[in-house]
Amino acid sequence: MPSYRTARMSEDVKRELTDIMRILKDPRITGLLSIVKLDLASDYSYCKVYVSSLEGLENAQGAVEGLTSAAGFIRREIGARLKMRRTPEFKFIADNGIERSAEIGRILDNLK
Repeated sequence: MPSYRTARMSEDVKRELTDIMRILKDPRITGLLSIVKLDLASDYSYCKVYVSSLEGLENAQGAVEGLTSAAGFIRREIGARLKMRRTPEFKFIADNGIERSAEIGRILDNLK
């Protein structure tokens, strides 16, 4: 069960990570990307980031490759922006959450 402090730090990391993703210049990181879920370890040493794309799972997987190659830069930027004793090691995972929710929305619209 995450504590209040871990949950607050998780939200801070998510906010800063979203900002960093906008300034990355990797051509694989394109389109509308969203962080679906972020799991931060209680000692802040490890962080799993679930990334989804509106264009589909293939685009999200390409973005994950780009984010993985930029993980060192991202880690350094997070360390500079947030005052943390330990900067987490990031693991990026592709997720199709946005695509799935858009499909559910289309199905519900068709039911009307």
